[in-house]
Amino acid sequence: MKNQKAPNDIETILKELKSLAKESLPIFSSMVDDIIISNCKDENHIELTLDRLLDFCFDDENLLLYKKLCRYYLTINPIATEDYVKFYFEIYGEEK
Repeated sequence: MKNQKAPNDIETILKELKSLAKESLPIFSSMVDDIIISNCKDENHIELTLDRLLDFCFDDENLLLYKKLCRYYLTINPIATEDYVKFYFEIYGEEK
């Protein structure tokens, strides 16, 4: 019986994740824009934002924000930025 219910549960979880990714988009967009516009150099803040965004990179629009922030961070800490690119590929592969 549990196996019959599992696909529906997985589908529900996936729908909820997609919905959460869409809901988070304006928040992340604002965070990334604030970092870039203010010319923030606080590596902890930038990395925390990248960490949070990484969880939502399955969504194309959040992935664009992640890439945008990585490009910005590249000028501040190229080594850490390279790590964040690697983290993305470790989690999501090379499909996108």
